[in-house]
Amino acid sequence: MQGDPEVIEFLNEQLTAELTAINQYFLHAKLQESNGWTRLAKYTREESFDEMRHAERLTDRIIFLEALPNYQRLFHVRVGQTVTEMLQADRQIEVEAIDRLRRGIEVMRTKGDVTSANVFEYILADEEHHIDYLDTQLELIEKLGEPLYLAQQIEQPDSAGSDSDSGKY
Repeated sequence: MQGDPEVIEFLNEQLTAELTAINQYFLHAKLQESNGWTRLAKYTREESFDEMRHAERLTDRIIFLEALPNYQRLFHVRVGQTVTEMLQADRQIEVEAIDRLRRGIEVMRTKGDVTSANVFEYILADEEHHIDYLDTQLELIEKLGEPLYLAQQIEQPDSAGSDSDSGKY
């Protein structure tokens, strides 16, 4: 089924955003893990995997519409140096995604591509949940201060050594 060029462009633009988010969240998770903020790192890493699942849905839809997914471009990866900067950078990706997804849904519905609009709506729900989480974390940092917030993000490894696959040398 041949897709509308404007719909395909929206799908590819969101794919670019998802691929960028995968990299940014994964890097932030590794930096968080390196700093000992393991609870936060686990959440951020899972968000990276969620973005990968979004990229897969978009890829499948683009291919179904007989187009080629663009895996060759990325938007700018924003790397935070502090936990606040990381969360703000991740929030910015979500703000941009939500705007793009809403615009895309409108275009897709206007063009009669309900299935692509449904894909975008599914992703939009996830992104709204993530931005809510990020807003909550930033509010906690504002109320508690970074040191107390970070104290809550530390988990001690269990004595069984289950963290042996964490990639440490």
